[in-house]
Amino acid sequence: MSDTYELETSPRAEGGDLNVREYLDILRRHWRAIIAAGLLGVGGGLVHYFNTPDTFQATTRIQIERRSTNPLGNEVSFFESWWNPEFYPTQREILKSRGLALEVVRYLRLWEDPRFSGALGRATYAPGDGGVTAAEDMAVLGRLALQIRSGLDVREVRGTQLFDIAYRSSDREMAMILANGYAEAFIAYSQETRRTEASTFQGSIEQEIKRLEAQLATNDSRLLEYGRKADLLETDSDSNITMQRVQAANEAYLRAQNARILAQAAYNEIANRPPESVAERAGVQFSTQRAGLSSKQREYQTKLETYREDFPAMRELKEEIGQLETELDKLVRAAAESEIADKRSVYEAARQTEQQSLQVYQQMEAEARRLQATSNSHRGLMSEISTDRELLEDLRRRQGQTSVVVNSLDGSTIRQIDPALLPGGPTSPNLRNDALRGLLIGMVLAAGIVFLLELMDRTIKTPEEVERRFGLPTLAVIPDISARTSRYGNYGYGYGYGYRSKRSTTKKPRQRGEEIAIDRVPFTLPRLAVSEAYRSLRTSLLLSTADGLRVVAVSSATAGEGKTATSVNLAVVMAQLGRRTLLIDGDLRKARVHHVFGLSNRSGVVGYLVGLNDLESTFVPTSIDNLSAAVAGPIPPNPSELLSSQRMAYLLQEARGRFDFVVIDTPPALAVTDATMLGDMADGLVLCVRAGWVSRDDVKTCRDRFALGGVRLLGTVLNCHRQLPGRSQRNYSYHYESYGDPAESQANDAA
Repeated sequence: MSDTYELETSPRAEGGDLNVREYLDILRRHWRAIIAAGLLGVGGGLVHYFNTPDTFQATTRIQIERRSTNPLGNEVSFFESWWNPEFYPTQREILKSRGLALEVVRYLRLWEDPRFSGALGRATYAPGDGGVTAAEDMAVLGRLALQIRSGLDVREVRGTQLFDIAYRSSDREMAMILANGYAEAFIAYSQETRRTEASTFQGSIEQEIKRLEAQLATNDSRLLEYGRKADLLETDSDSNITMQRVQAANEAYLRAQNARILAQAAYNEIANRPPESVAERAGVQFSTQRAGLSSKQREYQTKLETYREDFPAMRELKEEIGQLETELDKLVRAAAESEIADKRSVYEAARQTEQQSLQVYQQMEAEARRLQATSNSHRGLMSEISTDRELLEDLRRRQGQTSVVVNSLDGSTIRQIDPALLPGGPTSPNLRNDALRGLLIGMVLAAGIVFLLELMDRTIKTPEEVERRFGLPTLAVIPDISARTSRYGNYGYGYGYGYRSKRSTTKKPRQRGEEIAIDRVPFTLPRLAVSEAYRSLRTSLLLSTADGLRVVAVSSATAGEGKTATSVNLAVVMAQLGRRTLLIDGDLRKARVHHVFGLSNRSGVVGYLVGLNDLESTFVPTSIDNLSAAVAGPIPPNPSELLSSQRMAYLLQEARGRFDFVVIDTPPALAVTDATMLGDMADGLVLCVRAGWVSRDDVKTCRDRFALGGVRLLGTVLNCHRQLPGRSQRNYSYHYESYGDPAESQANDAA
């Protein structure tokens, strides 16, 4: 076993998997309450059975077909669509509706039946009697409808076109009459509905025919008047002169536009060229002027080899060359400007021609648009007239077909397959159903209450729960011996409960029904299962660490969890092993060790800590071999200061040297800090947890407090554990099959 443990619980401890066995254990712990609730539920079902009046049920079966007898197709609204998924649910709701119940009342004339006089509110009644308003009539019929609706049940036979109409009533004859009445009234209601819808549709067709005839007469007059005013003879684009003119004007405009683009391109090209290039492109030749200029330039270059540039003859020759260049440049510019002006005049003429063509085209297009608008209006009016004529012919054809349909609606798509018969016996109450229903309700409620109580109960109950929630190993499980058994009688268990004095420890056979104390039970009743459990605790402690334990403290979270009994019995089983064992009563506030062994409590640990006695008088032998005890002594005013003193540490040091094993009984850890101080001085601490007593929060707080104080927790001892009925004890301890005389048991005590 590890010397340390985690302060927080592990993920497995907090989350955990679904443990079905825990839920079964909860049910098994409260099986008596669940059975009692089940029996109570059965009793309630029987009471319901005997107090419920007999009810008779009559059932009729009808068939509702989807087929349509309409020759006009799916366009008529009063015929059902084959693929409509809402058809049968709608029919079922119609059968259960208040409107159909009113039809049943009228169909069967239930106001004349004396069995419904209670709903009438009067002895006799007839709709439309003198002095009775329509509202009063509807109120009376409505009360009758509500009364008969309460016994109706409509069930659809899945996968078929069949419906079962069941009616329940305390009168068997009335059940049959109303079941058949519902079927017959529904068939009549369906036929009347179809006739009404067909007649309504026929009337709407006649009104539409009259409207179309009047509209056609009006449109014919409009067409003649429109053609006369518009002077419209022909609207076909292939033979219309206006459209031909528009096309010719468009072609002329396109040609003028192309000519303008070409002229503009030629003008832009020549305007951006140098004058010489323009003159050459125009074909103007200046050969004479160029030849004279070239001759003068060659003469100047020749004479330049002989004369200087400032020579008079050279200056005159240079001036002549300049005059010739100027004249040539003027001639070139004049030729270029003349060519550019010609191109510009051509461009301007082409642009004017384009504008004129565009104006002509726009005029012709406007005329064509006016003609097109007139033609469209004319064609639209003619199309409307044609459509109205076709619709009128179709409606006249449908009018004749609808007349045939209305005359053929005497048949129905709803048929009564099996009429209701007179019930042979009551259908309710049913003894078996009421008993089973009561049993189920009782057990479900009991299980719910049990689980609710378990959820509200936050106490620790099983060793698995201790390990799962707090990560602490369970060293031993001490069974509860307070329950009565046929063999052992009633045993006392708990903190300060059922102890014996030393004078009452004489070994004698136990009488049936005698109360046996839990303290020193391994010595008094060594073959009892609880004794074996304490020996199992001894084995767990001896094997818990490789270092060996010499001093072990025993504590609990709260009082009454059996820590003193655990300390005493642990010391007893250690002494039975042949080891010199010392039991120290460290609970200086509520000492019990001296009561258990019948020792004097005048000195003890407190006397030694305050210097009144020595260790020899503190460690007192008991009646059990190899076992000595150090009682607490008188109650001091400052127990915590005494236990944390150097003399207490010296006492434990001396105890380690004189004894093989030391057990310290400490106070509850949540009440005072004494257990934490003594646990820190010991080699380890055993935490006692009483099943069904201490809460999870207290155990967690106690564990955390020990961890913060540096106390080494060896594990837990689950006290007062009650085994579920039918569950074997072999999970936690091994015990003898039979039990003999206590004296013989002491002699045969096993180490």
